[in-house]
Amino acid sequence: MTRLLLASVALATLFGGSASAEEKAYPAKLVGQAVLPANTVVAAPADAPAFLKTSGKFTTPDRKRTEALGTLPGKDGARITDVKLPLDGQPIQGFSGIKTMADGTFWTLSDNGFGSKANSSDAMLFLHQMKFDWTGNKTEVLKNVFLSDPNKIAPFPIAMEASETRYLTGADFDIESIQPVADGFWLGDEFGPYLIKVDLQGRLTDVVPTLLDGKPVSSPDNPTLTTPANPAAKMGAFNLKRSGGYEGMAMSKDGSKLYGLLEGAIYKEDGQVEQVDGQTALRVIEFDVASKKWTGRSWLYPLSKGGEAIGDFNMIDETTALVIERDNGAGAADRACADPTKPEATCFNAPAKHKRVYKIEMSDANVGQAVRKIGYIDLMKIQDPEEKKKAGNIEGIYDMPFVTIENVDIVDATHLVIGNDNNLPFSAGRAVDKADNNEFSLIEAGEFLAAK
Repeated sequence: MTRLLLASVALATLFGGSASAEEKAYPAKLVGQAVLPANTVVAAPADAPAFLKTSGKFTTPDRKRTEALGTLPGKDGARITDVKLPLDGQPIQGFSGIKTMADGTFWTLSDNGFGSKANSSDAMLFLHQMKFDWTGNKTEVLKNVFLSDPNKIAPFPIAMEASETRYLTGADFDIESIQPVADGFWLGDEFGPYLIKVDLQGRLTDVVPTLLDGKPVSSPDNPTLTTPANPAAKMGAFNLKRSGGYEGMAMSKDGSKLYGLLEGAIYKEDGQVEQVDGQTALRVIEFDVASKKWTGRSWLYPLSKGGEAIGDFNMIDETTALVIERDNGAGAADRACADPTKPEATCFNAPAKHKRVYKIEMSDANVGQAVRKIGYIDLMKIQDPEEKKKAGNIEGIYDMPFVTIENVDIVDATHLVIGNDNNLPFSAGRAVDKADNNEFSLIEAGEFLAAK
C-alpha cells in the first residue's frame, strides 16, 4: 500500500498535481460591467478598396456572393439571430484576446471575421484600444488599428495582393491573441499557426512559423500546404486540426519570452493526440523575443474533464498564469432542447456547462511536463449580490453561457477582466434568438489570484 501511495504521489507530481488540487474552486464576485452592443460597426479606412467597405458577403454555406446589405440571417445552428449580413462597414466583434495597460486602458482585437478562412476575405483585421466605465456601463473604443502588409512581409499572396494599401483580412490570418510592446504588437495566429508582429500603425513586420522540438506545427489552413494533383497522392502533412492554433499567447513579465498556447492538441504520427493522464493536452511553446526564435522549451496544458478548448492566456507573474477553459456549449440549461440531437429554434441543444478560468503554474521545474493547475473560478457562477450585472437573469449570480469566452487578464492583485467572443452574428448564448453582445466584466477574485 505504501509503495502504491508513493507511486501515486510521484505520478501526480509529474503531471502537475492531483485531480483534487486541479478541481479546487475559488469564489469570484462581479464588480462592474461594460457592454458593447452586438451590431457595432465602423467604416473601413478611407483608403481601403471598395470591396472592404462592406463585410460578410460570402457567409452562405456555399460561399455565394451576396451584395444586398442585411439580407442574410445570422444563425446559431437552428436558431436565427437578430443581426443580418452583409454589413455596411467592418464589425467590432469577435474579441479574442485582451491586455491590461498601465494607463487603465485595454488592448484587444477582433479575430478573423466570420469564422473561417473561406468566408472572411472582406473582413478586415484590426486591433482596438478600449476604455471601460465599470460603474456607468460604458464601453469606449479609443482607437482602431487596421493591419496591413505594405512591405510584402507575408510569405504567401494575401487577399488584397493587387491593392495599393494591402490591408490584411480574415482570409490571410486568424489573429486570436495579443501582446502590446513598445514598438507594436505581437499577435498569435490560428491558420499557420504563426506568431506575427505588427508595428504601431498595424504594418506587418514579422511572420514566424511554429516549430516544436525542431519540427513544423501546421494546421490545414496553413497557406504553404497544397492539394496534390493526383487523387491517389498523399495530402501535405499537418498535425493540428482546423482552428487549433494560437488561441492564447502570454508574455513573460520582463518581456523577453512569448508563450504560445495552442487551442488544439498536437496529433502524433499514430493519429492520437497528446495526452496527460488520459486527458487531452495542449502545448505551451516558448519563444525568445530578442532572437525571434523558438527556445525548444514547452509545457503541456491538460484539459480538465468537460473541457474542450482554451480561450485566452496571460501571465500573472513570472511563473503563474490565467487560462480560460471551456466546452462547446452555449445557453442556459433551463432552456435546453428536449432532444439534444434534434436542434430547434426555440431552445439550446447543448447548454453551457464548463466555463472556467484556471490559475496555472509553469516553471523551469516542469518544462516538458504538465503545468500545475492551482484552481479555478466558475464563470457560470460568479457571485453578484449587489446585482451589478447588465445581462443575465439569475438572481445574485452573473453567468457567462457563451460558446466562446476569449478574454482574460489580471487588472491588479485582486481583480481580473473577462470578456466573451460573440462571433457576430452567429453566437446566441444569452438568448435563443439574439446575437450576443460583447460583455466585459471586472471580477473580484483576490483569493484565487493569491492561491499557491
